Amino acid sequence: MLKSLLEWMFLVPTITGSVYVVLCLIALWRFHTRPPKTARKPFVSWPPVTMLKPVHGLEKNQRENLRSACLQDYPLFQVVFSVQTPDDPAVPLLREIQREFGPESVTVVIGNRRAGSNGKINNMLGGLPYARHEILVISDSDVRLRPDYLRTIIAPLADPEVGCVCTLYKASCAETWFEKVELLTLNADFMASVIFAHVTGASKFCLGASVALRRSTLEEIGGLEALADYLVEDYEMGQRIWGSGKKISIVPYFIDTMVDLKSPSQWWNHQVYWDQNTRAARPVAFLATAIIRSTPFALLFASMRRLDGVGLAVLGAAILVRMATAAMTLGWGFRDREGLKSLALLPFRDLAGLVSWFLALTRKTTIWRGSKFTLTRDGRLVSREMRS
Repeated sequence: MLKSLLEWMFLVPTITGSVYVVLCLIALWRFHTRPPKTARKPFVSWPPVTMLKPVHGLEKNQRENLRSACLQDYPLFQVVFSVQTPDDPAVPLLREIQREFGPESVTVVIGNRRAGSNGKINNMLGGLPYARHEILVISDSDVRLRPDYLRTIIAPLADPEVGCVCTLYKASCAETWFEKVELLTLNADFMASVIFAHVTGASKFCLGASVALRRSTLEEIGGLEALADYLVEDYEMGQRIWGSGKKISIVPYFIDTMVDLKSPSQWWNHQVYWDQNTRAARPVAFLATAIIRSTPFALLFASMRRLDGVGLAVLGAAILVRMATAAMTLGWGFRDREGLKSLALLPFRDLAGLVSWFLALTRKTTIWRGSKFTLTRDGRLVSREMRS
């Protein structure tokens, strides 16, 4: 009796997980085929923009990534690079880029602001006073932008009802096996779920790696200071903007974010960190993801049946559906050739994902930028040093 019950417990998430990845693929098709929304009243002329780029240390391909922010096909824009300490190893590179493009276009800010535990927000708080324009774009330091990026992300703000605009992103430049697993986590799992949530309306969110908004909107939601203690500051920003009555626009445009991991342990900590992000932002949805993990539960089902014909058939079918939908998502949906070449690692990634999910469920601490924090029930970060 117990064996039969366990088999059903493992079979249900195998089926629901297989159905879910098919639904994600259908959502991706709808996302690509539906006509794009345009502002009712486009900008007569492009407004000036300030791009905030918080920087922390040296990263893979950083020169190309940061220069791409300065090479925009846009009439008038300012790039503000901000670091928190004068001995940050990225400072010489930032000064070099400033000399290349001129101080009227590039501002380098060094300021140790601390409004909370979120280092990214603290970093941007140092750069924000130097922003000269009303329209702000927040763009992570590890992303590479195409020249049409600013025009694409700014265009929806012509509609006064739009409070925030986000672009999608996908991982790239994975070299080691653990970087390739990280790439699959982002491209074949996270971003596919983001598009599903967007198309179905299952979740209202904001993607903090690439955001455009008005300074007045930021002030209406309490400014950056109001976000400074949250682990998932972009989700909190999105909730506050929706709560203010404004819309969030997700444009069908992908930017590349560099995968930069130095060791398997760093990869594993980041896997758990990703799941802790989901748990902090959307705890109910995080719990629900346990029943859409087809590969590990199919393996458990097959193991309970001692790898008999039925068990192996279920396992094979689950892996086939997962691999086929992921291949279509990566190849057709995201034009991600790197992900396709790494697809053989996906079953391992899915097995590791169930373990990291369990750890994220049970751990009360998270590691970020080498520091340990306690994660509260409402998604806030509390430094362990502050608590002691």
